[in-house]
Amino acid sequence: MTPPPLDRLACLAGRSWRVSELSGGLTNRNYRVVTDDGLDPALDLVVRWSAGDADLLEIDRDAEAANTAAAAVAGVGAEVVEYRPDLSLLVITYLTGRTLSDDDFDDPRVLARAAGACRRLHAGPRFTGDFDMVTRQATYRATVREHGYPLPQGYDDHADAFAAVGRALAATARPTVPCNNDLLAANFVDDAEWEGQGRTWIIDYEYSGNNDACFELGNTATECGFAPEQVEAYVECYFGRPTRADLARVRLQMLCSQYGWALWGFIQAAASNIDYDFRAWGDERYEKAAATFRGPDLDRLLREVATGA
Repeated sequence: MTPPPLDRLACLAGRSWRVSELSGGLTNRNYRVVTDDGLDPALDLVVRWSAGDADLLEIDRDAEAANTAAAAVAGVGAEVVEYRPDLSLLVITYLTGRTLSDDDFDDPRVLARAAGACRRLHAGPRFTGDFDMVTRQATYRATVREHGYPLPQGYDDHADAFAAVGRALAATARPTVPCNNDLLAANFVDDAEWEGQGRTWIIDYEYSGNNDACFELGNTATECGFAPEQVEAYVECYFGRPTRADLARVRLQMLCSQYGWALWGFIQAAASNIDYDFRAWGDERYEKAAATFRGPDLDRLLREVATGA
């Protein structure tokens, strides 16, 4: 497999290093690079090497780099060391800790640290660009239609209900904040020993942009398979004293995440050369969305969001 062109990075010029590939990443490959020449400063870096069709997936690499730097200013992300768009390379500092798994959120302390990381990110500098899943879903659907990519039977049967969700969220729109928008478990790095109290960091800003904070919470809740009581606990950790409208908004944004990101999976299944079962990934999210569309709670959630309280 062809290695990334590390020798062309300014931060590694004249240095020697050892490199190891990190797991994870469906649109990039990640490498840990540690200098071993005894020179000062010693460097411990992660090099993100972009892959995949960024245009099909609406990934803005320049915004990714800028927003990664902004997240570092907010005290929640790694620092940007070098950005080389000509080489499809983004170099950031290595964060000490471990990436989370879905099961880790069973620990209330981990849940609280993750919510705290989101609050720090959302209170930080504004991001470059905006993100709204209702708009993104429409663009992804147009891409699927244009290229003739296959969808599961019944996907479009829920278009009217999804439009109603979008209208309800727009009618009670809240000020947007800088969001990662792709907070699955592996994008949290947890350092339980940090300064004796623990701290969680957030990585991977490919889909970052200013957005409704409730999408950030809802996306994590559905990606990590939270049980209803975990959703409530997570929302409480974030808001402190959430209202019924807060919780309903998060649950509707869970639905937006499922219905929209499912299309991402179907596009990748048809277009990506990465060895991964993107179709199953998309089907899993679509089936979650379909269950909510067909279930008994959607009308109630729409009413509770409409109250705004």
